Parts: sequence; C-alpha cells; structure tokens
Amino acid sequence: MPKPLIESKKKYHHGDLRGQLLEAVRQLIEISGPDGFSISEACRLAGVSTAAPYRHFADRTDILRGVVDLAMDRLQGAMQAASDAYPDDTIARVSAIGQAYIDFARHEPGVFRTMFGLTEGHGQDEDLLRKGQASLGVVRRAVAEHLGLAPETPEAGLKSYALWTFVHGHSFLVIDSKLETLEMPVPEDRLLDMVGRSILGPRAAG
Repeated sequence: MPKPLIESKKKYHHGDLRGQLLEAVRQLIEISGPDGFSISEACRLAGVSTAAPYRHFADRTDILRGVVDLAMDRLQGAMQAASDAYPDDTIARVSAIGQAYIDFARHEPGVFRTMFGLTEGHGQDEDLLRKGQASLGVVRRAVAEHLGLAPETPEAGLKSYALWTFVHGHSFLVIDSKLETLEMPVPEDRLLDMVGRSILGPRAAG
C-alpha cells in the first residue's frame, strides 16, 4: 500500500529522488486531483528544488505517467495476491480479485481516476499497455482455470472482459459516492459472488 500523506516537509539530501517526487505527486493527486496541483507544490512537499523533477521527467505528463506506472504495479500486485489466497477453480478466487480491484479504487481514488484518464500518448506507451494486460491476465487465468480452458481462448477472454467491465464500473460508482443515493444495501461480497456465478456458470467438470 502507498505511504500515508506527508505531515511535514523534509529537505531531500540523498536517496531515491525520483521515487520521492512520485510519492509527493501521488499524495497531491489524492488531495487535489491530477489537475489540481502544481509541480512546484510537489517539489516543496518532497523537499527538493523546482529543477529536480526535470532531471528525471520531460514534463508534467511524464510525471503523471510515472505515478500511473507505479500504481499499475500496485494494482496488479493486489490482484495477484488476492488470486493466490484462494484455491484454483473457485468463484471465491474470482470474487477476491474483483474485491482487490474495488479496494484499490476505494483507497486511492485520485490515482485510480488518473490511471484511466491519462490519455496523452497512452495508446503508444508499450509499458503501460503491457501492465494493463498483465492485470487483466490475472483475471483471465482465474477464469480459464474455472472454465477448464486455456487463458488464450476466446471464451476465457470474453468472460474476463465482462467481469472486468462490471468491477470497473462498480469501482467508479463507489468512488463517485453514487451508492449512497440508493435506498438499499449493496453487500459487495454477495454482489461479486452473484456476478461471478452469472458470468462464469458452473465449475468445470473434472
């Protein structure tokens, strides 16, 4: 999980300057959003000079891309840990992966929005595309094992996509506080189990 918000400014002396800047930007995104802070503000929070970011980043978009890159690693790690915690072929395993995705959005809503709002050059960024595929791959492997299929089969791909779009949409409803307007409880564990069973069907025989 990311570090808590910095409570006091610390002058940077040595170490991971790039990482310290990205952590400062991540924290400011959670406070003000990706468009609501200045790079100079991030430098003050990190305790570095205003020239420091440009030793490692070309511009503001490049800095945001660095934040997104690390966030995608955290998201995949959380999804994989959830997958590893349950036996193969179970709906509970698929539900746990979905819960990890929702929890990431709930705990880092600003960064989550940035991940899916950073469009400049995203389609040509092979590293970000690869990391996105890796996260979807966690779902696809769990789905394929439940169905008794190879992960690359069209059916495994389509059902993985259906699960992802549901969980992704629900995550945005959560962080946009839309669920608060409903006059009924929405228990996520039951919701994820119901959706998983509906999309995946019965466990593979054998």
